Amino acid sequence: MSRMNNQGLDLITPRVTPVLDPYFRPAALARKSFEARALATGKPKRIGIALEQADGSIDHFHTILPTEDHAAGSFRHVERLVKFLLWARGGFKIHIAGSAKMAALLSEHFNQSPTGQFDAEIMGNRIYEQSFSVVSCDELPPARSATAPLGRHWNGCRIGFDLGGSDRKVAAVIDGKCVFSEEIVWNPVPQKDPEWHFQEIMDGLKRAAAHLPRVDAIGGSSAGVYVNNRVKVASLFRGVPPELFQSRVKDLFLELKSAWNDIPFEIANDGEVTALAGSMSLRENRVLGLALGTSTAAGYVNSEGNITQWLNELAFVPVDYHPSAAADEWSGDRGCGVQYFSQQAVNRLLGPAGIEVDPSMPLPERLKEVQQLMAKDDHRARKIYETIGAYLGYTVAHFEGFYDLRHVLVLGRVTTGTGGEIILTEAHRVLALEFPELAEKIRLHMPDEKEKRHGQAMAAASLPALP
Repeated sequence: MSRMNNQGLDLITPRVTPVLDPYFRPAALARKSFEARALATGKPKRIGIALEQADGSIDHFHTILPTEDHAAGSFRHVERLVKFLLWARGGFKIHIAGSAKMAALLSEHFNQSPTGQFDAEIMGNRIYEQSFSVVSCDELPPARSATAPLGRHWNGCRIGFDLGGSDRKVAAVIDGKCVFSEEIVWNPVPQKDPEWHFQEIMDGLKRAAAHLPRVDAIGGSSAGVYVNNRVKVASLFRGVPPELFQSRVKDLFLELKSAWNDIPFEIANDGEVTALAGSMSLRENRVLGLALGTSTAAGYVNSEGNITQWLNELAFVPVDYHPSAAADEWSGDRGCGVQYFSQQAVNRLLGPAGIEVDPSMPLPERLKEVQQLMAKDDHRARKIYETIGAYLGYTVAHFEGFYDLRHVLVLGRVTTGTGGEIILTEAHRVLALEFPELAEKIRLHMPDEKEKRHGQAMAAASLPALP
């Protein structure tokens, strides 16, 4: 098995090479190899990592290093794990137990490197509104976590909406039965005026309301981080200047709630709603939902059927450790989920697949072009879906190290049509060949076409509880 490295961290060639990406080096294999090397020393060094959130929640994680902190690859191994934990769990303070040197190196990374500064700025100032820091300690602070039920309320006349980067969906629901659903193409990311966003969302709500005798509650799903219906970070509003974000966007959904006479109104991260939809449709828990759309949305329902305080922003987690992996356009970091599980991934693979499109064609239209080719069983389009499927198999194995998983629900615009079936087939093949123990433990699912497109808005309708 051939090897290359990333800052001293051995990178393992996968047994199933993505057909259009021969240089893909899965995070799951690199981590497994490094920890095996640490164990082989006979006296590995245990490192504790804790992430603290503003509400007092503290999540623990542990890894092992070869005896010396400065062993080849140790920093890169820990830094990539911490990067994953930051975006999967969330936190403004990182506690490191067992290595003061590693804590110092991480602190330097978040203070001085561009990608570290991006993470620290978003986590500290934007999400938790606290100064971001890395601290060394002898023992990790005690773990504390909170979970809460999400949605599953169907009584009354409800509106559900789902805001994506290329379309917005809305559903009208009466006592759990969908009486109207609609999908409208839009382009929110470059829009600078918050009023444009307000009016577009309001238009969808009014169109759904026209099919209901009354509106008792409204629930929404959208990419980003939301706390008490307030927008903390959301890619949909990236075009809005910072001062307008603070003055108008931050409370945009509270403004919408007021416009609807303060009826029960709930907005949640689209990944959480994806996981909720999966849990409800499967009637199972321990579900990770992955929506492959404009970006990568994710959410998790635990063994009790509840959501956690975790962020689950898996668009930003490292899944490919190759030093020249694709760079995320927002953070600049390489090998992050969004470039592997979204329309951006499809676009990136067009060239290697030999598919030419008009350079001015928007990403949603490029995806449609690939889907139309796939409907004709074009071998070039098939290779794109096979590549994404291989990515998915290896990445599910990586996710399993951070989540208690029994089910993974995969949906979103990228999975529409027969391409979605190819993605799942290839992911199953990877698990069977490379991780047979996980192939027995974890089930991959994909909803039917209607559920893929409108299940999110339906699930969002169930978010608010009626008095």
